[in-house]
Amino acid sequence: MILQVDHISKAFGEHRVLDNVCFTVDSGEAVALLGNNGAGKTTLLRIITRLLVADEGSVLFDGHPLVQDDLRHIGYLPEERGLYRNMRVGEQALYLLRLKGLSRREAEESAKRWFATLGMEEWWNTPVRKLSKGMQQRLQFAVSVAHSPRLLILDEPFSGFDADNAAVLRTSLSTLRSQGTAIILSTHNLQAAADLCDKTIRL
Repeated sequence: MILQVDHISKAFGEHRVLDNVCFTVDSGEAVALLGNNGAGKTTLLRIITRLLVADEGSVLFDGHPLVQDDLRHIGYLPEERGLYRNMRVGEQALYLLRLKGLSRREAEESAKRWFATLGMEEWWNTPVRKLSKGMQQRLQFAVSVAHSPRLLILDEPFSGFDADNAAVLRTSLSTLRSQGTAIILSTHNLQAAADLCDKTIRL
């Protein structure tokens, strides 16, 4: 078992966003988080990635309480995407991957491999500001997986994607699952959840 979410609760003031949420994710398994806007999906993902602290409950990673160092084994694609617009695409990818603990050589080799997979090779030296929204999303997806995470967390990854980009993402996720990567997918796309995930958690 890669991840165990154990009785997580969270409130903001009088508003209880999460109430006693429990689920597990195994290697190669994909779990969909479903719920209306405001149901707490993003809040839960931020707790799992240590951006927020739960009021109650715990998160276990590989059988132990999740600690900061475990984040090196987690890939996270947030819904609120953020890139340095004046950096070149390759430079941006290397910078973010180095933050995950990769050496420059490891970062470059892995980034270029994923750029090839996602059809992005020609954009390596292009300023980020010149990318379309879809290509920026491909870049952020590449960075979220290029350090070979054991757990990949995606918050509304299909938002704003056209059909071609969505197809590339679906194929990539299927490949990652076959390689043992565990996936948590927060989405409004019920068809994507049905096609890609083994089970759903409703919040």
